[in-house]
Amino acid sequence: MHPILFKAGSFTVYSYGFFIALGAFIGLAYMGWQGKKTYRLSIDKTNSLFIFIVVAAVVGGKAFLFFENPSLYLSNPARFFSGRGFVFYGSFLFAVPTMLWFFKRNNIPTLGMLDIMAIVTCLVHGFGRIGCFMAGCCHGTPTDLFWGITFTSPICQAEPLNAPLYPTQLLESGFIFIVMIFLLFLKKQRSFDGQLFLLYLMLYAIGRFFLEFLRGDSGRGFVGDGLLSNSQVIVLLIIPIAGYYYAKFNRRSKLLKK
Repeated sequence: MHPILFKAGSFTVYSYGFFIALGAFIGLAYMGWQGKKTYRLSIDKTNSLFIFIVVAAVVGGKAFLFFENPSLYLSNPARFFSGRGFVFYGSFLFAVPTMLWFFKRNNIPTLGMLDIMAIVTCLVHGFGRIGCFMAGCCHGTPTDLFWGITFTSPICQAEPLNAPLYPTQLLESGFIFIVMIFLLFLKKQRSFDGQLFLLYLMLYAIGRFFLEFLRGDSGRGFVGDGLLSNSQVIVLLIIPIAGYYYAKFNRRSKLLKK
């Protein structure tokens, strides 16, 4: 598509970074608004939380990227800081413990705040996938279907160029925003704190599991003989764990209402 959004002299704005920043800005605004409205979270605490999450997400996303193909990045360290950006589940698995630590340290209700963070995550991730589409990363496999997208820019990361590929980035982005709308609709009717976050975990995981079969970026890492990707294995762990806590909190909520 268009890896470079625009240039102004020697200054270049890349599409991937722009959409990540856009999602982060909207996510921060939502977090600040809901945090103050619901838990009287100050602007300083909101900004501090966001900074901690960003640092954890960058470290986790890059760490998982490295472990997908250590020999590649050890032989050419420069590739680690260019090209593909992050592994989502790496960022997520580092960001969640960071959030839990921050909530406990600052006496912020954990489950309720996680519901807010579910929407924030959808915003950042959904716009991030649009950035992936513009850059050509996380692309799909070749397809003959009418909805195939052909990438032609020689600096984009899609392979092969000049051939229609499944628009996996747009499919995932659209799915994420649908999940977000559903969570926002459910927000006022939720049965217990933490429900939105746990539903997000399960719904996204299910969608991601099936979307992985359409992905064509073979360097993202696979388990065993390549039957499942690393992300699919993580998904198969997340779904039962999230399901267990959903059933547990839901049961407790019903008992308290009796």
